[in-house]
Amino acid sequence: MPLLGFGTWTLRGELAVPAIRTALECGYRHVDTATMYRNEAEVGRALHESGVPRAEVFVTTKCPPSMAGRELETLQASLDRLGLDRVDLWLVHSPVRQGSTVDTWRAFVEARERGWARDIGVSNFEPALIDEVTEATGVTPAVNQIEWSPLLHRPSVVQAHRARGVVLEGYSGLRGGVLEHEVVTGIAADLERTPAQVVLRWHLQHDVVVIPRSTQRERIVANADLDGFELSQEQMAALDALGRA
Repeated sequence: MPLLGFGTWTLRGELAVPAIRTALECGYRHVDTATMYRNEAEVGRALHESGVPRAEVFVTTKCPPSMAGRELETLQASLDRLGLDRVDLWLVHSPVRQGSTVDTWRAFVEARERGWARDIGVSNFEPALIDEVTEATGVTPAVNQIEWSPLLHRPSVVQAHRARGVVLEGYSGLRGGVLEHEVVTGIAADLERTPAQVVLRWHLQHDVVVIPRSTQRERIVANADLDGFELSQEQMAALDALGRA
């Protein structure tokens, strides 16, 4: 699973296809979508039009909790819209309120066994709920996707996931005012990089998956340009401290 992915939340219609295609052209090899985003067809079209071999792109989609009891049907519809025979990762979009989260997780395990999803995970789960579904089924979620940025950083959260062997994936990493924070802008100025590049590099150096989204080609390109620099230990510590500020 590539640490850097391209998020597609709010990308719909005519905005979606060119943005996703641009991301693939720029080297992104991980695309994140969801049934609730209502753009799986656009994601599938962009994948097809990009010309990038299917085997090179890691595709994630998610099942809304409202589809509890119809999980397999939901995934099949997602695959049809994406034009794929399987996804690389299928996530429970959030804990099930009307029904059983454990029963939903059992359906996810069945989907993996059928080969419809290469791996399965969750989103917006607390560690206790990860433990509950793991103990009930013997299958640990591969990934937990949660809101994450330097402003939300908690070492205990990172450790809780690593102790369970669960990959931490962050969404909304560039939101919430982090790009305007003086610590971030100061590091960006010192490195002659954008604030977004600094925040994304922080994720990568923590081995946390991050999925920035943009419709602007310049930002899509810049957000993928993360290999030519590295944050120092002091810079990483300063960014980490924002979560405790």
